[in-house]
Amino acid sequence: MTRTALPIVFSLSERATRPRVVVLVRPPSFVSRLAVAAPLTPPLGVAYVAAYLRAVGHRVSVVDAVGEGLHQPELLDQRRVRRGLSFAQIVARIDPACEVVGVSCMFSSEWPFVKELIGLIHRERPELRIIVGGEHITAMPEHSLESCPEIFGAVLGEGEETTAALLEHLDDPEGLARCAGVVYRDRTTGALRRNPRMGRIRNIDELPWPAWDLLPIENYLNQGLGLGTRRGRSFPMLATRGCPFQCAFCSNKEMWMTRWTARDPEKLLDEIADAVERYRIDDVQFFDLTAIVRKSWLLEFARGLERRRFGITWQLPVGTRAEAIDREVARALMASGCCTITFAPESGSPLTLRRIDKKVDLAQMRRAMSDCLAEGLNVKANIMLGFPGETHGDVWKTLRFIFALSVPIGIHDLSVYPFSPYPGSALFARMEAEGRIDGILSDRWYLSLSYAEFSALQSYSEHFGLRSLRLYQLLGYLIFYPLNFLARPVRIYRLVRNLITGRHQSKGETIIALFLRRLLGKAYG
Repeated sequence: MTRTALPIVFSLSERATRPRVVVLVRPPSFVSRLAVAAPLTPPLGVAYVAAYLRAVGHRVSVVDAVGEGLHQPELLDQRRVRRGLSFAQIVARIDPACEVVGVSCMFSSEWPFVKELIGLIHRERPELRIIVGGEHITAMPEHSLESCPEIFGAVLGEGEETTAALLEHLDDPEGLARCAGVVYRDRTTGALRRNPRMGRIRNIDELPWPAWDLLPIENYLNQGLGLGTRRGRSFPMLATRGCPFQCAFCSNKEMWMTRWTARDPEKLLDEIADAVERYRIDDVQFFDLTAIVRKSWLLEFARGLERRRFGITWQLPVGTRAEAIDREVARALMASGCCTITFAPESGSPLTLRRIDKKVDLAQMRRAMSDCLAEGLNVKANIMLGFPGETHGDVWKTLRFIFALSVPIGIHDLSVYPFSPYPGSALFARMEAEGRIDGILSDRWYLSLSYAEFSALQSYSEHFGLRSLRLYQLLGYLIFYPLNFLARPVRIYRLVRNLITGRHQSKGETIIALFLRRLLGKAYG
């Protein structure tokens, strides 16, 4: 790119000069056959990109392999289950008039399967241009294109504007060389070209709402699927984008950079009103990275929900922080229908928190949890074990913290995850540079990044191995749940009642229900 050539972006005010027939593909889910809690969720990012491309003039369709194949799980071998359409079924659903296929890959643990799917699409439809996007692609664009030569180009970061620009200049080498946030193959030399990224989309209120009419959203709603607890027809939404924090284990900074942007509360409420009318939803689940940053915004949104009286519940199932939560906020959340909130302390060891750049005040987080419990909210916490440098002593501090969450504080739910060095995170870059990741970038290593893939799990602590990591993970659950029920026997009654009614109040109840269904042979989770 020359000094005088400005990077190309493509805004909603423009129209495609050559409208294309585009098919966006969300691949099926692959999980360990032992996995109980791996969630199935509507592809919110794909729905946003589809809406944007349609708005600028392209003819867009979506193949959501998970949503279209919810009822056809297939045991592939002794270790793994495919949930969703087969690769052959996906290829058969691609529009015969299609010119460009866009394949999503959000999680690095999915890459070996996505790569295989792309290879089949290319063999069956060699005339198609294949582009890719998502969090994994953004973190590893060159590696993705090098290991999968069938890919023409990759979209980095937020997909709406960048994908539209890529489609506009697909046949224009000079324009392609100036498309911001794109990695592609030079047609003449075959070399990979990486264009600089532009800043984030500033006014996210201008983006069209997700194109749920192009996806089998009813299949998800009828099953009550999502990241949170099952509370009827749960609908996915984003209230904000990005995260201002830079935790060393998190890869979101690569995808979203570090700017947090919130939507106008009234426009968000308008989208909820539309979903209530159009889809008869019972519940909203916000998939935001960090929804709770600004207290004033949160109060305005909660009071708007209370004022409009939609008659629904809502949840914050992704781990959030505590700085903006006090008794006033907790009361407003409860009054507006919020039923579940998830905190992400990650560790009970101050030294571990410093190592992973997790700037949280554990005392403040405990107070925020107590405030939420006092107002009647269901509270969950996420813990992670096995960080580089973490010692046995650090883990025991975390286990004591788990005890405090269970008995004195009395939150409802806990998840204990093993650490994995996700591509795009600072810890991944550090460990890669130090040569500390065995089998890095192999298919087996990618599979090990899934918390549900027990067979490939690794310990990355220098002080304890895999056996100790599994033992500590089990201890975390054994400390939390039995003591929690012993200290509050009424929760046993609520657990049984909610399992019978199917309207769950905690993630633990949802997991138990899934386990019972698996035990009865009704589903693979």
